[in-house]
Amino acid sequence: MDTRESGTLTVPGARLYFEVRGTGPLLLLIPGGASDAEVFRELADALADRHRVVRYDPRGISRSTLDAPPPEPWLATQADDAARLLGHLAPGGEPVRVFGSCAGGLTALELLLRDPRRIRRAVVHEPPAMGLLPDAAEHAAFFDEVYATFRRDGVPAAMDRLCALFGGRAAPDLPEAADNSAFFLSHVMRPSARCVPDVTALAALADRVVTAGGRDSRTHAVHRPVAHLARQLGREVAEFPGGHSGYAKYPAAFAARLDALLADAAPPRG
Repeated sequence: MDTRESGTLTVPGARLYFEVRGTGPLLLLIPGGASDAEVFRELADALADRHRVVRYDPRGISRSTLDAPPPEPWLATQADDAARLLGHLAPGGEPVRVFGSCAGGLTALELLLRDPRRIRRAVVHEPPAMGLLPDAAEHAAFFDEVYATFRRDGVPAAMDRLCALFGGRAAPDLPEAADNSAFFLSHVMRPSARCVPDVTALAALADRVVTAGGRDSRTHAVHRPVAHLARQLGREVAEFPGGHSGYAKYPAAFAARLDALLADAAPPRG
């Protein structure tokens, strides 16, 4: 039996908007970048007969309004919010599964590190952990340049500069409740790109981590961090349909692949 629920959870400094549908093991979908819960609507529809799917808008994004300035550090706040949401929706402490896209993948990894007994599987799809790469300083300078472009020339010019991460192509239009580009450029882009996951701690939990990326984005700069992380953890990069946001373009096929990965972790690297 399908169930639908929506609501708002008050957390320190913000109110988080969330939606729930479906029955089965709880699956939290964490969006990244400027995206909100709407980006996962069709994916959730395809998963709801097998999972209790939770979607939400991260703080400051769309319907999740701020009561105070965005706090620092960025990742700790995001993980706190997600953990509070899980505690609200599954107060008994049941094991849950998490899928995180882009910056949402960083949040998923942090949730796993904080409470490995709670997070049964974390699927992380192209998290932008540029700090893991040998040329991390160059990437940090690139994001600083994009931010300077935003402050000087506005949102469209800055988003055009970001195309370099996606093979020079413009990012696809995604279903969103509101345009969050300015908030993303101001408060999400640089802190998420500077995050460096604790690889040593994650290595002890590698059987819970699925490193994943898009089939069409394998040659893009945005794919490099997850490939690097996979090598460090001795994992394969699990391929999904489409590119960096394949869940929006190919929701049914993406859901089928995600289902399989939630049932079994990615195989060790041979």
